[in-house]
Amino acid sequence: MGKTAFMFPGQGAQYVGMGKDFYEQIPVCRQMFDLAGKASGLDVVALCFEENEQINITEYTQIAMLTAEVAMLKAIEEKGLKPDVTAGLSLGEYGALAASGVMSAEDVFRIVRKRGIYMQEAVPDGGAMVAVLGLDTAVIEKICEETPGMVTIANYNCPGQIVITGEEDAAQAAVEKLTAAGAKRCVPLKVSGPFHSPLLTGAGEKLAKELENVEIRDIQIPYIANVTADYVKDKSEVKSLLEKQVSSSVRWQQTIERMIADGVDTFVEIGPGKTLSGFMRKINRDMKVYNVEKVEDLEKLAELV
Repeated sequence: MGKTAFMFPGQGAQYVGMGKDFYEQIPVCRQMFDLAGKASGLDVVALCFEENEQINITEYTQIAMLTAEVAMLKAIEEKGLKPDVTAGLSLGEYGALAASGVMSAEDVFRIVRKRGIYMQEAVPDGGAMVAVLGLDTAVIEKICEETPGMVTIANYNCPGQIVITGEEDAAQAAVEKLTAAGAKRCVPLKVSGPFHSPLLTGAGEKLAKELENVEIRDIQIPYIANVTADYVKDKSEVKSLLEKQVSSSVRWQQTIERMIADGVDTFVEIGPGKTLSGFMRKINRDMKVYNVEKVEDLEKLAELV
């Protein structure tokens, strides 16, 4: 029998009402929302469930998304299902940390609240992120390297979808070259900054100071880091990887390919939306993929327990 992986999405999939049915119907999920509120100093329940504009602002999006993800994770764990390996895209890596046992839920919530603030504060004027569709990865890398100014790859999402990040002028110059090189589309992303670029190094440094006060536990379930697309071998590596993650490329396609090479054939996406499932179809259509976004989705997982 093959292995099962839990995977957690990042920013962009959030919406008002995410996780509400879990909160209302499952006590352990309600506990996670309450814990997130205490750890972050925010009314996370209102942030997630009541109409507001903050939910799409990075410093609030991150804690909101993560709370929904961890609440859903706890509901799945109560059903008796544990993964063989776990990973998350960008912010979602903190969901993976919770699943792996490396950090307590309280610490994960506290750190992500700080991460969101530091990333928002670090955003320079004139940053941009652009999804590049339908162009070979090596071509994109070469064009980014040759373009004056700061522009680099933020996300290796899946074949045919790479996200670039950096200074607005440099990103626009790269887009012109990418279009000329044959990109099908270049889609500007509605984000508040050039995330996963060296322009965010300062945010990572602030996060590192915050992480000094966090207990890193033994790794109970193997997890793969965004920065390396490889297993974290020792808990002593965790803090430096999380610092680098803020300003480094997210190697999601490579992460999934690593899991598949190690015998994972079943993937459970935990959290709002189906972004990662969409990437999976382009990486390898032969994998079995489940989504847990609503309470009724838990029934689909019965065959995995």
